[in-house]
Amino acid sequence: MSYQRIQGKLARGETVLLDGGIGTEILRRGVYWRCHGIEQHPEAVRQVHLDYLAARADVIKTDTFQLNRRAYLNLFHGLEHMYRIGPPGLENKAARLTRQAVELAREARRAAGKDSNGVAIAGVISPLEHSFRPDLAPAEEVARREHPEIVEEMKSAGVDFILFESMNTIREARAAAEAARAAGLPVWVSFVVRENAKLLGGEPVADAARALEGLGVDVVLVNCAPIEDITAALGKLRKARSGPVGAYAHIGRYDPPSWKFGFYPRFSGTEAVTPEKYLEAALEWKKTGAQVIGGCCGTAPEHIRLLGEKL
Repeated sequence: MSYQRIQGKLARGETVLLDGGIGTEILRRGVYWRCHGIEQHPEAVRQVHLDYLAARADVIKTDTFQLNRRAYLNLFHGLEHMYRIGPPGLENKAARLTRQAVELAREARRAAGKDSNGVAIAGVISPLEHSFRPDLAPAEEVARREHPEIVEEMKSAGVDFILFESMNTIREARAAAEAARAAGLPVWVSFVVRENAKLLGGEPVADAARALEGLGVDVVLVNCAPIEDITAALGKLRKARSGPVGAYAHIGRYDPPSWKFGFYPRFSGTEAVTPEKYLEAALEWKKTGAQVIGGCCGTAPEHIRLLGEKL
């Protein structure tokens, strides 16, 4: 029922409000690293979801970005090395944390009384490797082998649909979308873009949109780039695709290992992107034809609340 409401809004040409930054908002509240949030401070993760629900989000995303088995295995020489020096069960930790993350989103939705009015939970799946490193993207056959595993974990945990977020190559996006459809789940695909309306991998966003035709992708979006790059890419995306499109920008600077957020003045040297300034961009995206609008890294419930009031 939850996703049916979203489908209805899209079919009527209405705006669907996506939530804002998840991991970055948890970080802003003083909780560091994903597992510490899900395992040691679940109340912080749950509260972020609750705050976005209070801001009138139609869709809340799970705190699962870059949470996959490969992310842990990459830190070791191989499985045998992991077994020798890692804690017991580490090879299954990604799946366990995924289930916990989905349950936290579901708990928040129940606590907010939003089950009956159809707020949907998007199971977020990122590229198998780092989203900002398309040169590390695995071969297509690897993506076809590993993405179904993550999709099935999300499905069994109870998400309403899959959001492949910050995809950086066409080949992995296609393999991922096929995995979700094979599992019987609705699917959205969002691409991380650079300047000149291209994916980080260098492929035109229009080509990416056309490559997903016929795969049953309900919404194609662009995300995790500065506002001006999102605006440019959205225009090309809208012209290349007949179905619903969406946009959500980041508003910070990535200073590894973490983001520095322009919304908060204490980070000097970064122009503040207030909710009002973000709303200006969102209104432009809506004019361009975006039906799904939300926030990426650095955006906060304050941004989404204003979008909910004005869009």
